[in-house]
Amino acid sequence: MLNIIASTHIAPADTLTVNGERLMQMMTDVGAIGALPNGGVRRLAFSPEDRECRQLVRSWMEAAGMTVTIDAAGNIIGRYAGRFPQAPALATGSHLDTVPNAGIYDGTYGVLAGVEVARTLYDQGIRPDHPIEVIVFADEERTMIGSKAMAGKANLEPSFYEHPHYEPIDMGVNFIGGDWAQLPSAKRDTDGLAAFVELHVEQGPVLEAAGNSMGLVTGIVGQRRYLITIDGTASHAGTTPMPMRQDALVAASQIILAVNRLGNKTGDGYGEQVATVGAMQLSPNVANTIPGRVEMTLDIRDLSNQRLDAMVADLEEAMDAIATQTQTQIHIKPQLRNEPVPVNSHIYNAIAQVCDELRLPAQSLPSRASHDAQIIASITDMGMIFVPSQNGISHSETEYTTPEHCIQGANILLHTLLKLDQHYRCPEYPPAIRTESKV
Repeated sequence: MLNIIASTHIAPADTLTVNGERLMQMMTDVGAIGALPNGGVRRLAFSPEDRECRQLVRSWMEAAGMTVTIDAAGNIIGRYAGRFPQAPALATGSHLDTVPNAGIYDGTYGVLAGVEVARTLYDQGIRPDHPIEVIVFADEERTMIGSKAMAGKANLEPSFYEHPHYEPIDMGVNFIGGDWAQLPSAKRDTDGLAAFVELHVEQGPVLEAAGNSMGLVTGIVGQRRYLITIDGTASHAGTTPMPMRQDALVAASQIILAVNRLGNKTGDGYGEQVATVGAMQLSPNVANTIPGRVEMTLDIRDLSNQRLDAMVADLEEAMDAIATQTQTQIHIKPQLRNEPVPVNSHIYNAIAQVCDELRLPAQSLPSRASHDAQIIASITDMGMIFVPSQNGISHSETEYTTPEHCIQGANILLHTLLKLDQHYRCPEYPPAIRTESKV
């Protein structure tokens, strides 16, 4: 398919806007499903609350003139028809499931903004050339089974997945309307999707610190996770002289400091990486006994595989020295590897142009959290839009993004999709037109 940029616009960016009041009411209504007494929300994937929320969002999709289907992985796909039914779809969306103690914005905002974009087009009688899809991906917070199945990357063995509600996972997928036995059928043909744009809260403090700019996502970082094991000798805390100890926790403490130094390294392309020891278990974990064994996790993230490789090599060298100094044995074992994914340059430029046209300040930054967009990028062009998160907090009941920023982000998404509708086109397609208003 040839890409030709057309100059025709359906409506100027300063005249076509989403219904902000309707968007925020949808956010409130969804936030009430699985609401916790402290103001947070618990809507775990495959739970009754998850299914109730999905049914409500499906009704809103239908009210926006969309046809709605559920694929074998449990993904909800709302499709707003374009003028050319055979054209590949422009897709957006995110997820509705949450962590156990969440706010109302993570994932949900991207879904509802997509629904509001479709409703705005429907109300104004606008039919773009391409169909527009809003996708609710299944179980983003734990297994990402929805996006992985859509990209053809899902493991088909239910026992491969661990889930707190349904074991095996096939029961959960079937509970929300999927069909595990037909899971391979959820894979999308790359010719059927022109592009995917995910709108999301930043989940970090960068945009707020920069004056609440909109976020032009440059890519989604690669993530490596490891289990580090330190073996020393457990012995009496009172009778073992200090020079004769093989203290696994002392070695672990030095490793943590080495990890922190790697995370703060600058120069030679460094400066965007992060490195974290997030969990630790020690044995025998007794007050009057020297720790003989420590297990801890390492999480490192960066947009460059080369830098991630270098960070691991530097840490292994440091751990060898620590092992010698502390007379311990140290082992590192890979547990997770997600590849870094750059965004499509044209989608990035389209988002930047829309921000400029809407006179909204914007800045570039990577996404340091994983998103469904990271998986979908393997089958189509991908881009992301961030809106600020107050105090950088997410996965918490105190998660908050102002209504103003929510509405601005939805307008950016609306006009980005319209720009992409003019970019991803065949020469024989005539310009997009405006039909009669539905209002």
